[in-house]
Amino acid sequence: MTLLIEKHAKPGIQEILESGTFLVTGEIGPPKGTDIDEMIEHIDLMKDKVHGMNITDNQSSVMRYPSLATAILIKERGGEPNLQVTCRDRNRLAIEADLLFAYTRGIRSVLCLTGDSIPVGDHKEAKAVFDLESVQLIQIIRNMEEGKDSGGNELQGGVEFYKGAIVTPEADPIEPQMLKFEKKVEAGAQWFQTQAVYDMDNFKRFMEKARKIDDKVKICAGLVLLTSIGAIKYMNNNVPGVFVPADLAKEMEDAPKEERLNTGIRIMARQIRQCIDEKLCDGVHIMAIGKEGVVPRILETAEVDITKM
Repeated sequence: MTLLIEKHAKPGIQEILESGTFLVTGEIGPPKGTDIDEMIEHIDLMKDKVHGMNITDNQSSVMRYPSLATAILIKERGGEPNLQVTCRDRNRLAIEADLLFAYTRGIRSVLCLTGDSIPVGDHKEAKAVFDLESVQLIQIIRNMEEGKDSGGNELQGGVEFYKGAIVTPEADPIEPQMLKFEKKVEAGAQWFQTQAVYDMDNFKRFMEKARKIDDKVKICAGLVLLTSIGAIKYMNNNVPGVFVPADLAKEMEDAPKEERLNTGIRIMARQIRQCIDEKLCDGVHIMAIGKEGVVPRILETAEVDITKM
C-alpha cells in the first residue's frame, strides 16, 4: 500500500519507547473554530522539541476542531501525532472508518479513551453515543490488525497501530484503577499515559503496582502545568483522580502573582528530571493547557533535549 504522507519520516512513538529511549510528548488543544493559526504555531514550536504530540478529541465534551484533522496537519508539518479517539461521539462504524483513514495518512499511534460525559461540556443537548468504551476500542483495533472489522467482515487491507490507553495513578481508592489497567493490558494496550500526576511518592507506589501486573508495558507520566491558585483549588475540589499536594500548593501561593507561571514551569521541570533521574517511568506527557507556547521553556529548564536522549 502506498501512503499519502511519507516525506517527513521520523522515529515513531513505538520505535522510541521500544528502543528504551525516554519519551517526551506534548499536547495540542484544537481551537473552537476554523482559525488554526495559533495551533499551527504551537505545532511548529513543539515538533522538534518533543517526540510526539497528542491531539485532544473534543476534550471535556467541548466541540472543537477535529483530532483527526489536526493529526494529519501535524504529520504534514513534520511532527509525530498521537491520535486521541474517544467513544463518546461516534459509533463503531464511524470510529473504524476514521481509523482506516488515519492509517492511510501515516498515523501509527492511537490513544484509546472512553471520553468525558456530555453534561460537563458545552453541548448539553447532544446525545452521547458510547457504543464502545476504551477496552472494547482497544479490542476492535486488534481485530482490525488481524484483518477484520468489529462485525467479523474481512478488510481489504488492515491496520497496525501502537495502541495506547489512560490510567489514573491518583485515584483513591487505587484498586479499581489497577483492575482497569490490567483489563486494558489484556485487551492489547501497549503503552499508557497517566492522568495528571503531582504527588511523586504516590506515583512511585502506583508504578510498583503496575510493574507487578506487567513489567513490559510502557508507562508515561502525565504532567499538567500549574499556573494559578484558582486552578489548584478547582482541581482538588472538582477533578476526580487529580490532587495537588499541600507543599506544591504552598510553593505556588508563596510566589508573587506575576511569577506563578514561572513557578509552575520550575515545578514541572523538577518532576520531569525526577522521572528521568530516578527511572520512575518510560516517559512524560506534558500538558500545558492553554500555555502550549511555554513547552520549550519547560524542557530547557528541565535540561531535556530529545536530540541527545
